[in-house]
Amino acid sequence: MISYTLEDYVFDLSAFFPMAVFDRVTEVRVRRPQLILQEAARRQRRADLAPQGRIVMLAADHPARMLTAVGENPIAMGDRHQYLGRVLRIIATPGIDGVIATTDIIEDLLIINALVREAGGPSFLDQRVLLGSMNRSGLAGSAWETDDRLTCFTPDSLDDLGLDGGKIVVRVCPEEAELTNRTLEYCARAIRGCNERGLSVFAEPVPVAKVDGRLRLRRTVSDIVKVIGVASALGDSSRGLWLEVPYIDGFERVARSTSLPLLVVAGGAAEDPSPMLSQLSDAVRARTNVRGGLIGRSVLFPGDDDPLSFALAVNAVVREGREPEGALDRLMASRNQSFDALTRWLTR
Repeated sequence: MISYTLEDYVFDLSAFFPMAVFDRVTEVRVRRPQLILQEAARRQRRADLAPQGRIVMLAADHPARMLTAVGENPIAMGDRHQYLGRVLRIIATPGIDGVIATTDIIEDLLIINALVREAGGPSFLDQRVLLGSMNRSGLAGSAWETDDRLTCFTPDSLDDLGLDGGKIVVRVCPEEAELTNRTLEYCARAIRGCNERGLSVFAEPVPVAKVDGRLRLRRTVSDIVKVIGVASALGDSSRGLWLEVPYIDGFERVARSTSLPLLVVAGGAAEDPSPMLSQLSDAVRARTNVRGGLIGRSVLFPGDDDPLSFALAVNAVVREGREPEGALDRLMASRNQSFDALTRWLTR
């Protein structure tokens, strides 16, 4: 049994990412938009996506699908200062491998990275894995949610920005055959385009059912195994394909459904990382093809705690092989680590 306490710690976003620094992003977009392409061309990419065989990624593509709620706040992720600042808290400090994001977030990060470099600081995007979300049109709760078209990055734009690959959602709903078939074709086309350019693709197969007019997730071993089979066979080759799958009871059987490398999405309450760390620990020990973890809103918005410390705890389990208890020790020891990663360069 592991336990976690917040004690008297409260994360202060405004101290890490002052509003004045956030406002400089808009100033660059108005006066120097070409800086985005210049910084993308200058960024140093990894030669190998996962040099140690495992990878931990941050998902920062929620708002593009109208997913903005955190807990009881329906638009928490709709505050771009908060959202970008929390993404930067994790990405601006060494720890996890990279980020999966939409065009606007990726370009915000490139702008901040350029401003830090121009001030004499280090590039925090060099050697990071940057993946661009591709199909974001399946807006949450919409009548066309299953019809998830490529409305964000394309294989060409991923290549133009020097990103390391793309991310697609493969939503499968038997009750919506035509819409599901369209999405499968969009995703297959995206994989083919990325393969032509030597880019990796991270696919998230999602089994859903239509219940009272709304899509509901199917979270059984049988449902997830079936859609993994569908996603694994999309496109002209699976050579650069990774899958993102949710942790569920009986996960070992899920992992056995493919030889492709898997990133595990763990759940749990945002205020307590213990269930998430336990799930990840169980998953990475289930099969050798479980090669990483995907973190999202529960790590970006961990109650009053520090997003970076939650991310480093996940990293300790997934990449370092620590037990959940040891990862919690890492979490509590890393609060406020590198808290001046931006301000020492951008508030002089």
